[in-house]
Amino acid sequence: MSAPSSTESSDGLSTFGGVFTPSILTILGVIMYLRFGWVVGNVGLAGTLAIVTLSTGITFLTGLSIASIATDQRVKGGGAYYMISRSLGIEAGGAVGIPLYLAQALSVALYTIGFAESVVNVFPALDEKLVALVTTAAVTVLALKSAQAAIRAQYVIMVAIGLSLISLVLGSPTESATVSATAASAVDPENTAGFWVVFAVFFPAVTGIMAGVNMSGDLKDPGKSIPYGTLAAIGVGYVIYMAIPFLLVSRASTGELIADPLIMRKISFWGDAIIMGVWGATLSSAVGSILGAPRVLQALARDGVLPPMMRFLGQGSGADDEPRIGTAFTFALAVITVILADLNIVAPILTMFFLTTYGVLNITAGLERFLGNPSFRPKFRVHWMFSLIGAVGCTIVMFLINAAATGAAITIVLVIYFWLERQELRSAWGDVRTGIWFNLTRTGLLRLRNRTDAKNWRPHLLVLSGAPTRRWHLIDLASSLSHNRALVTISSVLTGSRVTSNRIESMSSSLYEYLDKQGVQALVRIVHADDAFSGAVQLMTTYGLGTLVPNTVLVGATERQEALPGYCDMIARFHAGHRNTLIVRHNEQRGFGARRNIDVWWGGRKGNGALMVILSWLLSTSLEWRGSRVTVKMVVPTESARVGARANLENILHAARTNAVAEVINSEGRSFWDIIRESSASADLVFLGMAEPSEEAEYASYYAQLQELTRGLPTTVFTLAAEELEFGEVIM
Repeated sequence: MSAPSSTESSDGLSTFGGVFTPSILTILGVIMYLRFGWVVGNVGLAGTLAIVTLSTGITFLTGLSIASIATDQRVKGGGAYYMISRSLGIEAGGAVGIPLYLAQALSVALYTIGFAESVVNVFPALDEKLVALVTTAAVTVLALKSAQAAIRAQYVIMVAIGLSLISLVLGSPTESATVSATAASAVDPENTAGFWVVFAVFFPAVTGIMAGVNMSGDLKDPGKSIPYGTLAAIGVGYVIYMAIPFLLVSRASTGELIADPLIMRKISFWGDAIIMGVWGATLSSAVGSILGAPRVLQALARDGVLPPMMRFLGQGSGADDEPRIGTAFTFALAVITVILADLNIVAPILTMFFLTTYGVLNITAGLERFLGNPSFRPKFRVHWMFSLIGAVGCTIVMFLINAAATGAAITIVLVIYFWLERQELRSAWGDVRTGIWFNLTRTGLLRLRNRTDAKNWRPHLLVLSGAPTRRWHLIDLASSLSHNRALVTISSVLTGSRVTSNRIESMSSSLYEYLDKQGVQALVRIVHADDAFSGAVQLMTTYGLGTLVPNTVLVGATERQEALPGYCDMIARFHAGHRNTLIVRHNEQRGFGARRNIDVWWGGRKGNGALMVILSWLLSTSLEWRGSRVTVKMVVPTESARVGARANLENILHAARTNAVAEVINSEGRSFWDIIRESSASADLVFLGMAEPSEEAEYASYYAQLQELTRGLPTTVFTLAAEELEFGEVIM
């Protein structure tokens, strides 16, 4: 969806009031007033300019990504959460959105406590905690009144910060300062912090761009205001941060810059203007947080990300849909934090949550651009490489600032993501994940131009199950054979004249839901044909993409005499199409038994024998059959032949590394079928090879005879290898 027109609504906040003002006031914060002199004193003028440029560069790249996303989609309430959830999915959006809300809610307390500390430094008689609580209540009342009122209050704060900067420009050097900028920027390496330590302290100063993005739901034209307001705030902040170091190095010595947090007060024309600036910076940040946090909370609740008992937080009030309930909830959280007032451990993690959001926003924009989905048509175009650099930069900065806090933040995000994934949330919008899988699939298919070799063979199963509830044993067996690493397609053939495309689509959806509930990972394919056998052949010949086609057909046995000609013709066509065929004769009374014993009747390493060995190994190593015993059995006419055959079979199985055991049986004049019925009577599953199809009538007679001879056996899988592959190489 393209960005909305600027004439979309006459209501809402403007670019200047809704985005630029809260963003620039958060950027020009307490670090500028209380730590910028320390930064300059430690790394000098050149080092400071490098830190400012590098830090702003990362923020600028994130701003470009935000601009790209904001000009492609209609951004509603929730800011960064909304952008991420509509691109990477509701789970990723919630995993970032919940910590982002908590970070902003706790930031209200962080900033009001900072304001209280500075006030008490000027007025020592006041109680710090009381000042913090009163300030928290004041900014909350302002936010509850309306976003417009809070923005107007921020204009007053902007005037105070502007006066402090003017006072700084008009100021003069301290008495002990060396006027020469070159001399003043000299650094004593023994008493100063390193470049990256200083970088880590300064970087949070430029991370204020979320303050404007979070107001997305209150903007007149988010598609225009977010990119222009955000990038303008980054640009103005960069100019100010690049200019101030020149004033600092020319007016104070290195020692003064490092030792005195309020050095700006001493070198300003009117020192108290700096105090006003500090107060303005903390209050503006608190106002920005109390405005932004409830709007993220409101969006999370409305999308169903929060637990059901908290969905009431999505309610809005008044014509402007103000999140007053969410604001009251955020106020309560902030008050609890102020009372506890132990933010030394929490504060670094809050910064990590903001940086995580920046990184994910960069990833979002980069993926959208890289995948080239036709639906992604931003008016503000950014090459995906810039977004990638921004994401990498955010990650590096996170570890530079605090590796432990980074680990904690990432762990929290992952825990929330997997928790939301387990909730099986459904969203009404598409996301970029489909595009990612499409591109990966396309790349893989183009590389799979040759047929699968023996080393990489696995059974890609076409399961002719019909209604799954009637032949669930086929799906159960296919799932165990695939190990969730091969393709399994559950298929059905609908016959009759009243089968419509809508009916096929409805049945496919129902079957997918049923498989998901059963925990089976499989595709679904339903076709319409004149009869079941021709439909199955149609599936075999047409289903697939490139060389990625089912190589093995799994079908149930039939004993209906009238169906044998068509059934055996179907098997012959599978064989002619080089598809392996597994016919499952299900023992209704025993099913798969205890899933402990699998018998494989060996007829040689080539063809059926090797295929049955690899299938039995796959089955025995599946979750459902784990620990089962595979016995490869062979019948010989004499005892002397048994000794040699056993040694040969054991060598083959040892080389195959399947843990199967060999058993060679002396027939002693008994028929082969009597031996099978006796030896495999206690098995849970039997693999038995089939002859290749010949004439249709002869094969139907052979199949009928096979059914009769194996009557009474446990569940049996008749195996017919047909793939153009030497299965002997698969097991060796």
